[in-house]
Amino acid sequence: MPEPVRIVPYDPAWPSLFAEIAARLRQALGDIALRIDHVGSTAVPGLMAKPVIDIQVSVADFEPEDSYRRPLEDLGYAFTPTSPDLTKRYFKGRGPEVHIHVRLAGSWSEQLSLLFRGYLRAHPEEAAGYAEVKTNLAAEYGEDRLGYTEAKGPSIWEILRRAHEWSMATGWRPATPDA
Repeated sequence: MPEPVRIVPYDPAWPSLFAEIAARLRQALGDIALRIDHVGSTAVPGLMAKPVIDIQVSVADFEPEDSYRRPLEDLGYAFTPTSPDLTKRYFKGRGPEVHIHVRLAGSWSEQLSLLFRGYLRAHPEEAAGYAEVKTNLAAEYGEDRLGYTEAKGPSIWEILRRAHEWSMATGWRPATPDA
């Protein structure tokens, strides 16, 4: 059943919610998780977002898959083997809605998520502009989540272009892992 794309005001409880979930992930995954980070819009203070906690778990290798898959499934996260993004392994959970993105440590896709978050955290005016784009697209796309996600692409890439310039000018490096 289609769900509407719902963008809500920033909830100051999101970081605490992430911390609770991340503690369980850390306990279940141990050293398999080289990093556990709060990524996505709920990780940027003040940014309007879909009420979904996105968590990036960085691992040394995707194989053996059971090293992270079984612990995540034991915690109630459903593996999505048909994810079109081959740079990650994707898991979903409910109550609250949580998306776990398992990525290779040091990979481009892992670093990209951390750069995007870091740049928006450091540039509230960029975050506000991105919130406006998301709000307008949510109204336009209604229940078409895939259309909404694809329509955000040009704005995300433009933000990432500026984030790249910022990273070179500042010597940006990923922060210490969140958990």
